[in-house]
Amino acid sequence: MLIDKPAGITSHDAVRQVRRALGGPPAGHTGTLDPFATGLLVVLVGRATRLARFVEGRPKRYLAEARLGWATDTDDLTGTPLGAPRPVSVTESAVSEALASLRGRQLQRPPVFSAKHVNGERSHRLARRGEAVALAPVEIEVHDIALLGVDGERITFAASVSAGTYIRALARDLGERLGTGAHLTTLRREAIGMLDVADAVAPEAVSAAAVRPPLAALPDLPVEEVGGPDAEAIRHGRAVAGRAEGTVALVHAGSLVAVGEGSGGRIQPRVVLEQP
Repeated sequence: MLIDKPAGITSHDAVRQVRRALGGPPAGHTGTLDPFATGLLVVLVGRATRLARFVEGRPKRYLAEARLGWATDTDDLTGTPLGAPRPVSVTESAVSEALASLRGRQLQRPPVFSAKHVNGERSHRLARRGEAVALAPVEIEVHDIALLGVDGERITFAASVSAGTYIRALARDLGERLGTGAHLTTLRREAIGMLDVADAVAPEAVSAAAVRPPLAALPDLPVEEVGGPDAEAIRHGRAVAGRAEGTVALVHAGSLVAVGEGSGGRIQPRVVLEQP
Protein backbone atom coordinates (compact mmCIF):
# COMPACT_ATOMS: atom_id res chain seq x y z
CA MET A 1 0.00 0.00 0.00
CA LEU A 2 1.28 3.46 -0.92
CA ILE A 3 0.56 6.08 1.76
CA ASP A 4 0.99 9.84 1.43
CA LYS A 5 2.00 10.65 5.00
CA PRO A 6 1.00 14.11 6.21
CA ALA A 7 3.11 16.24 8.53
CA GLY A 8 2.52 15.88 12.26
CA ILE A 9 2.31 12.10 12.59
CA THR A 10 5.02 9.47 12.81
CA SER A 11 5.53 6.72 10.26
CA HIS A 12 4.40 4.24 12.93
CA ASP A 13 1.20 6.27 13.42
CA ALA A 14 0.47 5.85 9.71
CA VAL A 15 1.08 2.10 9.91
CA ARG A 16 -1.27 1.86 12.90
CA GLN A 17 -3.98 3.61 10.87
CA VAL A 18 -3.50 1.06 8.11
CA ARG A 19 -3.77 -1.84 10.56
CA ARG A 20 -6.97 -0.43 12.09
CA ALA A 21 -8.55 0.18 8.69
CA LEU A 22 -7.78 -3.37 7.53
CA GLY A 23 -8.78 -5.15 10.72
CA GLY A 24 -5.39 -5.63 12.33
CA PRO A 25 -3.14 -7.68 9.99
CA PRO A 26 0.65 -7.52 10.42
CA ALA A 27 2.00 -4.41 8.67
CA GLY A 28 5.20 -2.42 8.50
CA HIS A 29 6.76 0.44 6.53
CA THR A 30 9.94 0.32 4.47
CA GLY A 31 11.62 3.56 5.52
CA THR A 32 10.88 6.11 8.24
CA LEU A 33 9.81 9.67 7.55
CA ASP A 34 10.30 12.14 10.39
CA PRO A 35 7.06 13.56 11.86
CA PHE A 36 7.53 16.95 10.15
CA ALA A 37 8.15 15.27 6.76
CA THR A 38 5.49 14.28 4.24
CA GLY A 39 5.23 11.99 1.28
CA LEU A 40 5.59 8.41 0.20
CA LEU A 41 5.46 5.67 2.80
CA VAL A 42 5.36 2.11 1.45
CA VAL A 43 3.39 -0.09 3.86
CA LEU A 44 3.59 -3.86 3.44
CA VAL A 45 0.75 -5.97 4.80
CA GLY A 46 0.55 -9.61 5.84
CA ARG A 47 3.08 -11.97 4.24
CA ALA A 48 4.19 -9.11 1.96
CA THR A 49 6.14 -7.71 4.95
CA ARG A 50 8.79 -10.22 3.88
CA LEU A 51 9.49 -8.01 0.86
CA ALA A 52 10.75 -5.07 2.94
CA ARG A 53 14.43 -5.65 2.11
CA PHE A 54 13.72 -5.34 -1.63
CA VAL A 55 11.90 -2.01 -1.26
CA GLU A 56 13.89 -0.17 1.41
CA GLY A 57 17.16 -0.48 -0.52
CA ARG A 58 15.85 1.38 -3.58
CA PRO A 59 16.94 4.96 -4.42
CA LYS A 60 14.69 7.70 -3.05
CA ARG A 61 13.67 11.06 -4.48
CA TYR A 62 12.92 14.10 -2.31
CA LEU A 63 11.80 17.71 -2.50
CA ALA A 64 13.30 19.75 0.32
CA GLU A 65 13.76 23.21 1.76
CA ALA A 66 16.69 24.37 3.88
CA ARG A 67 17.02 27.59 5.83
CA LEU A 68 20.40 29.25 5.93
CA GLY A 69 21.69 31.26 8.86
CA TRP A 70 22.03 28.71 11.62
CA ALA A 71 22.43 25.00 12.24
CA THR A 72 20.51 22.98 14.84
CA ASP A 73 21.42 19.96 16.94
CA THR A 74 18.95 17.80 14.98
CA ASP A 75 19.88 19.30 11.58
CA ASP A 76 16.23 20.28 11.10
CA LEU A 77 13.61 22.76 12.32
CA THR A 78 12.71 20.67 15.39
CA GLY A 79 16.11 21.14 17.01
CA THR A 80 17.85 23.71 19.19
CA PRO A 81 19.90 26.35 17.34
CA LEU A 82 23.66 25.89 17.57
CA GLY A 83 24.56 29.52 18.09
CA ALA A 84 23.03 32.82 17.11
CA PRO A 85 21.69 33.37 13.57
CA ARG A 86 24.27 34.65 11.10
CA PRO A 87 23.62 37.18 8.37
CA VAL A 88 23.06 35.52 5.01
CA SER A 89 24.09 36.91 1.67
CA VAL A 90 24.51 34.25 -1.01
CA THR A 91 24.12 34.21 -4.74
CA GLU A 92 22.15 31.62 -6.67
CA SER A 93 25.33 30.51 -8.42
CA ALA A 94 27.10 29.98 -5.09
CA VAL A 95 24.22 27.85 -3.81
CA SER A 96 24.15 25.83 -7.05
CA GLU A 97 27.88 25.23 -6.80
CA ALA A 98 27.62 24.16 -3.15
CA LEU A 99 24.79 21.75 -3.96
CA ALA A 100 26.74 20.31 -6.89
CA SER A 101 29.64 19.59 -4.53
CA LEU A 102 27.33 17.25 -2.60
CA ARG A 103 26.72 15.05 -5.65
CA GLY A 104 28.30 11.60 -5.88
CA ARG A 105 29.47 8.80 -3.62
CA GLN A 106 30.69 10.00 -0.22
CA LEU A 107 30.90 9.34 3.49
CA GLN A 108 28.06 11.08 5.33
CA ARG A 109 28.04 11.86 9.04
CA PRO A 110 24.58 10.82 10.29
CA PRO A 111 22.68 13.25 12.53
CA VAL A 112 23.17 12.44 16.21
CA PHE A 113 19.38 12.59 16.59
CA SER A 114 18.81 9.51 14.45
CA ALA A 115 17.80 5.86 14.77
CA LYS A 116 21.39 4.65 14.47
CA HIS A 117 22.43 2.22 17.20
CA VAL A 118 25.24 3.01 19.63
CA ASN A 119 26.10 0.12 21.94
CA GLY A 120 22.60 -1.30 21.48
CA GLU A 121 20.71 1.97 22.05
CA ARG A 122 19.24 4.45 19.60
CA SER A 123 21.45 7.48 19.05
CA HIS A 124 18.57 9.96 19.50
CA ARG A 125 17.83 8.60 22.97
CA LEU A 126 21.42 9.14 24.06
CA ALA A 127 21.45 12.63 22.55
CA ARG A 128 18.23 13.61 24.32
CA ARG A 129 19.83 12.58 27.64
CA GLY A 130 22.68 14.96 26.86
CA GLU A 131 25.22 12.19 26.31
CA ALA A 132 27.98 12.69 23.77
CA VAL A 133 27.35 10.72 20.59
CA ALA A 134 29.95 10.00 17.92
CA LEU A 135 28.53 8.23 14.89
CA ALA A 136 30.77 6.70 12.26
CA PRO A 137 30.36 8.13 8.75
CA VAL A 138 28.30 5.98 6.38
CA GLU A 139 28.86 5.58 2.65
CA ILE A 140 25.97 7.03 0.67
CA GLU A 141 25.46 8.32 -2.85
CA VAL A 142 23.73 11.47 -4.03
CA HIS A 143 22.69 10.48 -7.54
CA ASP A 144 21.44 13.95 -8.39
CA ILE A 145 20.79 17.21 -6.55
CA ALA A 146 19.49 20.42 -8.08
CA LEU A 147 18.61 23.91 -6.94
CA LEU A 148 14.97 24.82 -7.53
CA GLY A 149 14.87 28.26 -5.94
CA VAL A 150 16.43 30.81 -3.60
CA ASP A 151 14.14 33.05 -1.55
CA GLY A 152 16.25 35.03 0.88
CA GLU A 153 17.48 32.55 3.48
CA ARG A 154 15.38 29.69 2.11
CA ILE A 155 16.76 27.23 -0.41
CA THR A 156 14.52 24.76 -2.27
CA PHE A 157 16.18 21.75 -3.87
CA ALA A 158 15.44 18.31 -5.27
CA ALA A 159 17.60 15.27 -4.54
CA SER A 160 17.76 11.65 -5.65
CA VAL A 161 19.79 9.60 -3.20
CA SER A 162 20.74 6.09 -2.18
CA ALA A 163 19.04 4.34 0.71
CA GLY A 164 20.41 5.44 4.07
CA THR A 165 21.01 9.05 3.04
CA TYR A 166 19.85 11.74 5.49
CA ILE A 167 18.50 14.78 3.65
CA ARG A 168 18.80 16.87 6.82
CA ALA A 169 22.50 16.00 6.87
CA LEU A 170 22.74 17.28 3.28
CA ALA A 171 21.12 20.54 4.45
CA ARG A 172 23.66 20.73 7.29
CA ASP A 173 26.54 20.10 4.89
CA LEU A 174 25.19 22.71 2.47
CA GLY A 175 25.27 25.29 5.25
CA GLU A 176 28.85 24.33 6.11
CA ARG A 177 29.96 24.72 2.50
CA LEU A 178 28.31 28.14 2.27
CA GLY A 179 29.71 29.23 5.63
CA THR A 180 26.26 30.21 6.89
CA GLY A 181 25.02 27.16 8.75
CA ALA A 182 21.72 25.60 7.68
CA HIS A 183 18.96 23.26 8.76
CA LEU A 184 16.17 21.41 6.97
CA THR A 185 12.73 23.01 7.23
CA THR A 186 10.53 20.91 4.94
CA LEU A 187 10.89 17.48 3.36
CA ARG A 188 8.68 15.53 0.99
CA ARG A 189 9.53 12.06 -0.29
CA GLU A 190 8.28 11.80 -3.86
CA ALA A 191 9.45 8.32 -4.87
CA ILE A 192 11.10 5.09 -3.77
CA GLY A 193 12.52 3.36 -6.80
CA MET A 194 9.67 3.27 -9.34
CA LEU A 195 6.97 3.75 -6.67
CA ASP A 196 5.60 7.31 -6.77
CA VAL A 197 3.68 9.40 -4.25
CA ALA A 198 1.28 10.41 -7.06
CA ASP A 199 -0.22 6.93 -6.71
CA ALA A 200 -0.53 7.08 -2.91
CA VAL A 201 -3.58 7.59 -0.67
CA ALA A 202 -3.93 9.53 2.57
CA PRO A 203 -3.88 7.40 5.77
CA GLU A 204 -7.52 8.24 6.49
CA ALA A 205 -8.51 7.02 2.99
CA VAL A 206 -7.10 3.53 3.53
CA SER A 207 -9.41 0.66 2.64
CA ALA A 208 -9.12 -2.89 1.42
CA ALA A 209 -9.48 -1.55 -2.13
CA ALA A 210 -6.21 0.38 -1.74
CA VAL A 211 -4.20 -2.77 -1.02
CA ARG A 212 -2.18 -3.79 -4.05
CA PRO A 213 -0.89 -7.28 -4.90
CA PRO A 214 2.64 -8.02 -3.58
CA LEU A 215 4.15 -7.87 -7.08
CA ALA A 216 3.27 -4.17 -7.24
CA ALA A 217 5.91 -3.51 -4.55
CA LEU A 218 8.65 -4.74 -6.92
CA PRO A 219 8.13 -2.89 -10.24
CA ASP A 220 11.85 -2.71 -11.00
CA LEU A 221 12.59 -6.43 -10.55
CA PRO A 222 12.76 -8.67 -13.63
CA VAL A 223 9.96 -11.24 -13.74
CA GLU A 224 10.35 -14.97 -14.38
CA GLU A 225 7.12 -16.78 -15.22
CA VAL A 226 6.98 -20.29 -13.79
CA GLY A 227 4.65 -23.18 -14.52
CA GLY A 228 2.49 -25.04 -12.03
CA PRO A 229 5.01 -27.78 -11.05
CA ASP A 230 7.81 -25.22 -10.64
CA ALA A 231 5.54 -22.95 -8.61
CA GLU A 232 4.81 -25.83 -6.24
CA ALA A 233 8.53 -26.60 -5.90
CA ILE A 234 9.25 -22.92 -5.16
CA ARG A 235 6.55 -22.88 -2.47
CA HIS A 236 8.53 -25.65 -0.76
CA GLY A 237 11.77 -23.67 -1.07
CA ARG A 238 13.29 -25.79 -3.85
CA ALA A 239 15.36 -24.40 -6.72
CA VAL A 240 14.02 -24.56 -10.27
CA ALA A 241 15.50 -24.17 -13.75
CA GLY A 242 15.47 -20.60 -15.09
CA ARG A 243 17.31 -18.14 -17.34
CA ALA A 244 17.36 -15.20 -14.92
CA GLU A 245 20.55 -13.95 -13.30
CA GLY A 246 20.45 -12.07 -10.01
CA THR A 247 17.36 -11.12 -8.04
CA VAL A 248 14.10 -11.98 -9.79
CA ALA A 249 10.36 -12.05 -9.06
CA LEU A 250 8.94 -15.56 -9.58
CA VAL A 251 5.37 -15.32 -10.83
CA HIS A 252 2.73 -17.96 -11.53
CA ALA A 253 -0.64 -17.09 -13.08
CA GLY A 254 -0.05 -13.39 -12.38
CA SER A 255 0.70 -13.93 -8.68
CA LEU A 256 4.03 -13.43 -6.93
CA VAL A 257 5.13 -16.79 -5.54
CA ALA A 258 8.59 -15.79 -4.33
CA VAL A 259 11.64 -13.64 -4.87
CA GLY A 260 14.59 -15.71 -5.97
CA GLU A 261 18.24 -15.51 -6.94
CA GLY A 262 19.21 -16.79 -10.38
CA SER A 263 22.63 -18.15 -11.31
CA GLY A 264 23.94 -20.71 -13.78
CA GLY A 265 20.55 -21.75 -15.10
CA ARG A 266 18.98 -22.31 -11.67
CA ILE A 267 16.84 -20.02 -9.49
CA GLN A 268 16.83 -20.48 -5.74
CA PRO A 269 13.85 -18.96 -3.88
CA ARG A 270 15.01 -16.57 -1.13
CA VAL A 271 11.72 -15.15 0.13
CA VAL A 272 8.59 -17.27 -0.39
CA LEU A 273 5.23 -15.46 -0.39
CA GLU A 274 2.83 -18.30 -1.17
CA GLN A 275 2.56 -21.19 1.27
CA PRO A 276 2.40 -24.80 0.02
